[in-house]
Amino acid sequence: MNDVQTLEKTPSSSNDLHELDADQVASSDFVTMAVAGQKVGLPILSVQDIFQPDAITNIPLARPEVAGSLNLRGRIVTAIDMRVRLGLEPLDSDQKPMSVVVEYEGELYSLIFDTVGDVMSLPDDWIERNPSTLDPVWRAVSVGIYRLDAELLAVLDVGRILDFGD
Repeated sequence: MNDVQTLEKTPSSSNDLHELDADQVASSDFVTMAVAGQKVGLPILSVQDIFQPDAITNIPLARPEVAGSLNLRGRIVTAIDMRVRLGLEPLDSDQKPMSVVVEYEGELYSLIFDTVGDVMSLPDDWIERNPSTLDPVWRAVSVGIYRLDAELLAVLDVGRILDFGD
C-alpha cells in the first residue's frame, strides 16, 4: 500500500498535513517555483529538467519574453523569461535564476524562474478557477489556483505560456 504525504482540507477550511492512502485521494503532482514572490506550479510530468543556467545567449530581434538560447546537453533550448512573460520587473542581476525545461510540440523550452521549490501533491478537487480579480496576464497562462495555508499556488499551462498571441 502506498502512503503519501499530502494536504487534507478540514471542515474549518484550514490545511493540515496528514498521511493518506494514495488510492483514496485523486491528486496531481506539481513542481513549484516562484516568480516575484508568487508561488506557481507546473505538472511534474511536463518538466524535463531543472538546473541553474550558466550562460544564456542573446537572440537578436527575438520577442522580449525570449531571454535567449542555452545549450542543454548538446541541444539548443529557447529560454523564456517568466518575469517578462508575466509583465514583471527583471530579476536583480546579483540573483541567479533557475531553469525549468519543458517540452512543447516536440521542442524544448527553458522557463526561467526566480527559484524552484518542492514537489507538491495536491488533491484534484481542491483546484479552483482563476479568480476574476487575477491580473489578465496571469489569467492567460494559468489553468487554476490552489489555496494553501498562507499563499496561493497558480497552476501554469505550458501551452498558454508559449502562446504569445501572434
